[in-house]
Amino acid sequence: MKKKIAILGSTGSIGKSTINILKKNKNDFEVVLLTTHKNLKELYKQIKIFNVKNIIITDQKSFNIFKKKKIKKLRVFNNYNDLNKIIKKKLDYTMSAISGLAGLEPTLKIISKTKKIAIANKESIICGWSLIKKELDNYKTTFIPVDSEHFSIWSLVKDVKKEIIKKVYLTASGGPFLNWPIIKIRNVSPKKAINHPNWSMGKKISIDSATMMNKVFEVIETQRIFDLPKSIIRILIHEKSYVHAIVEFKNGLKKILVHDTDMSIPIFNTLYEKKITNFKFKNLDIKKLNHLNLREIDQKKFPLTKILKSIPEKNSLFETIIVSANDELVNLFLNKKISFINFQKILLNFVKLKEFTKLKKKKPKNIKEINNLNEYVRLKIKKLCI
Repeated sequence: MKKKIAILGSTGSIGKSTINILKKNKNDFEVVLLTTHKNLKELYKQIKIFNVKNIIITDQKSFNIFKKKKIKKLRVFNNYNDLNKIIKKKLDYTMSAISGLAGLEPTLKIISKTKKIAIANKESIICGWSLIKKELDNYKTTFIPVDSEHFSIWSLVKDVKKEIIKKVYLTASGGPFLNWPIIKIRNVSPKKAINHPNWSMGKKISIDSATMMNKVFEVIETQRIFDLPKSIIRILIHEKSYVHAIVEFKNGLKKILVHDTDMSIPIFNTLYEKKITNFKFKNLDIKKLNHLNLREIDQKKFPLTKILKSIPEKNSLFETIIVSANDELVNLFLNKKISFINFQKILLNFVKLKEFTKLKKKKPKNIKEINNLNEYVRLKIKKLCI
């Protein structure tokens, strides 16, 4: 029997990678739902490949344009509140791949309608993990992280008790400026900052890699997903990006997970998990694992990693401050409104403001509270910088 699948954010990077895997295994899956904000060209291609019967287009203008196509047997919706009309029986699998905080609400709404959910959205986990976890528990939905580091940790610890975990190591490539002198990095252009040496990624995540903010986020994700204290989570520089996670156990064992720099690998394994199925990936030459050269982060070169000291042990509204402020500052940097060095200085000072630090003890009550805080922080950053 075919597995029934939904892909939220099917036209983005992770969504398209998921589609490419499904294309090669069409006999295994039935795509029930695809969603996009406004990439109609890509969505139309995907609909034709899988003969999809339901789509959600959240941008009103794009929705109105697509609605006029009147494709036979295709139901076109504009809102995730319509999920009740679309899904009558629990899906087998959902990929949640909408980028940014916009992905949190759809993720929360679909958990009750799927047996398994793979979440590729950092912001949803960082800002709303307590809300997500509550829904997962309420509806007994299985969760698998998609981010390569967290998928790797999950693979290494899924069959062990967390009490036996001594340390968890996340690896970081160091981005484009790892081997640059600090003085040269201060006023780099957005073009240079998005030029990642190993991964092909969007502009936003490429900037986060250049500042190492992506690793700050990944430490928070590791805390939340695996319910681990921050003190046992470490970041190591690993330029080649083949090692994605290392877990050290109290019994003396250390486990390491290695795969090529291809997001299709974790995605494929969330889809198939225990089923043995052949799929062609790039063949990682094992000889490349010689001289891994793992080393500590230089905080003078990557000052934003200092933010980790201020992260609370449990999910709070403070994480929304960090995510929203960073997101807005990345936009301003990409649009050449602020310099690379000032972007980092502003963020470090912004998260120390008393009106925000007091939120470390406040757990998010609902999605509305997170969204309102997100809007407030973005406006405050704009006023500071423009």
